[in-house]
Amino acid sequence: MQAAGKLRYYQSSPPPPASPAPHSEFLRTGRISRQEPPWLPRGKRHMSAGEVAERTGEKLVKAGETTHQRINSFHPDIQFPKVIFYRVFEDIPHLGYCHVTTTSTSVDTQKQVRWSFYIANFSSEIGETYPFFKQVKREYSRMYFAVALEKAHGDILRIDRSFRKDGLLFRTNDPNEAMRNVLMLGAPDNALRALIKKR
Repeated sequence: MQAAGKLRYYQSSPPPPASPAPHSEFLRTGRISRQEPPWLPRGKRHMSAGEVAERTGEKLVKAGETTHQRINSFHPDIQFPKVIFYRVFEDIPHLGYCHVTTTSTSVDTQKQVRWSFYIANFSSEIGETYPFFKQVKREYSRMYFAVALEKAHGDILRIDRSFRKDGLLFRTNDPNEAMRNVLMLGAPDNALRALIKKR
């Protein structure tokens, strides 16, 4: 994906530690503090694209691991493999997505659909081929989605449109709705599906 313009990233400075009131400090020590007032701007440190990408990746992996743990803690009969990896966009490294799990679900007695569940820290339209994204919005957001997948030539993955026209099992910005949808896909029977609907 091509970026419209080059972005620059800066590390935010932590707020200065709280200091005693100036008059109290003077009465205690007899000295007048010459520190810079806290409202003056503090220095900024430019961050490289690599540093930004690394921080983005750490946050995505943490979100993926937390989400996977929440999903697998719902019921012992609904367990998903932990397959966590992330990608960030080269031109906009503060944005990326994390693969959380992949498995197969029976949609009828004869067809199994293989699908993967992802978390992204942006919103976009879903395209036809991996990595699926088009019209990526640059601002921070959150998108949870699952897509049916099939292998194309070589190791290329593409959306399986034989299941649904767009290949999407679901897409939402609500984490609770996403968790419910994933659990429904993994539920082995109607009793568990009814339990999930009540949560």
